[in-house]
Amino acid sequence: MYWRTLKILAKRPATSQLESWVCQKSYSSQNTHARTVGKSSKPLRILFCGSDEFSSASLRAVYDEQRRDPNLIASIDVMCRPGKPSGRSLKTIREVPIKAVAEELGLPVHTRDTFTGWDSPKPQGQSINLIIAVSFGLFVPPRILRSAEYGGLNVHPSILPNFRGPAPLQYTIMTGAHHCGVTLQTLDEKSFDHGTILAHTQHLPIPLGKHCKYPDLLSFITPIAASLLVDGLRSRVFVPPLINKGGLVATTTTEQTGGVNIRKIITAPLHAPKITSADKRINWKDESVIPIERRHRALGRLWTEVLFDPETKKRIFFEDMELVDMPEAITSLMAKRKETETGLVEGSEERTTVRFLAISPKTAKENPRPRFFVSDGDAIIVACKGGAFRAKYITVEGKGRQHASRAFGGVEEWEQWDIRSDKFKLFLTPKRAQVDEGLGLAQKVGA
Repeated sequence: MYWRTLKILAKRPATSQLESWVCQKSYSSQNTHARTVGKSSKPLRILFCGSDEFSSASLRAVYDEQRRDPNLIASIDVMCRPGKPSGRSLKTIREVPIKAVAEELGLPVHTRDTFTGWDSPKPQGQSINLIIAVSFGLFVPPRILRSAEYGGLNVHPSILPNFRGPAPLQYTIMTGAHHCGVTLQTLDEKSFDHGTILAHTQHLPIPLGKHCKYPDLLSFITPIAASLLVDGLRSRVFVPPLINKGGLVATTTTEQTGGVNIRKIITAPLHAPKITSADKRINWKDESVIPIERRHRALGRLWTEVLFDPETKKRIFFEDMELVDMPEAITSLMAKRKETETGLVEGSEERTTVRFLAISPKTAKENPRPRFFVSDGDAIIVACKGGAFRAKYITVEGKGRQHASRAFGGVEEWEQWDIRSDKFKLFLTPKRAQVDEGLGLAQKVGA
């Protein structure tokens, strides 16, 4: 539904009934009065800086507004970054999506990876007078901003100052925030996301609630952001005196404590730094199942390192994950562990059903730890702190994606590892190994 909304907005003029609905539903009461009486501007000669589908939708909306009101917008130039080599051979150049959109609309395109040594274009011999940067990725320097009479504008998919940074939608999901929103701000000369807040939406409920994934949230927020930008241009919020609509906004989230969901209000601004590969690694030791599942919804597939035997370590990726109840077989096995040292004795009934991943430690001073799982059709259910998740697919490093239940065929973990306990946690030692009781570390015995 949300992609359908985006496509309609991208192709219709900014005055469509759908956009009016978005504006009415999204704007706070203070922003409905944003159209300052008497404000006027010269016809805008815009340099639009963007990259992805999010910024492409805003570009389409600005283009439609130019066609509707050429007295407001005289021209649009587009700046984007160069394409990057992709594929295994790195012979294919992958262009940013906004370049194709600009070419489709017949707009001039300027491809740059730096502003150094570059001056703004002069459409029809006249200077650019407004910079718009949406999901661009490059910092627009003061020299370029000062060359434009009206400075710069930016659309950010959060209600600032919350979730400053390049990944606001991902962190909205990962923190369990109940609401989202969009901010229209000026481009600051010193830092990203520190401009004057000119307009913002109301707190919008997260679509699909606790089932919302990143593509769902992106699809929902994209047309709202495009609409907020166009309304700001019509209202000429960029014309001095600038009216700051910002202020500290509390964030409502849900956290799990002792297996109980606790509603929490955070008054300090939350940050949304760049996503790295490390953010996609599962922290089995400290992270409970709910934050793991949230990160999957925000970032896609998650990874961990598994020892397929004591000498072979591979990265595996979990895909199509969802929260489920803890399997009874694993619950029974862990109950027996409390009755004996480990509960994992030879002939234990659960050993015919329960398997485990030998999770590779992050440092050489630690032992591998078992992460128990059971098969569930083509999927597997993995036990975590505070619950379990079901993963339908797994990709093993060096192999293609496959049904999760087939990913560990031929692995005989019970024959390769001894499971030991120090009364606080379980850890693994390779078969034919001795354990130094003083250190609690496995020491291999020579053949």
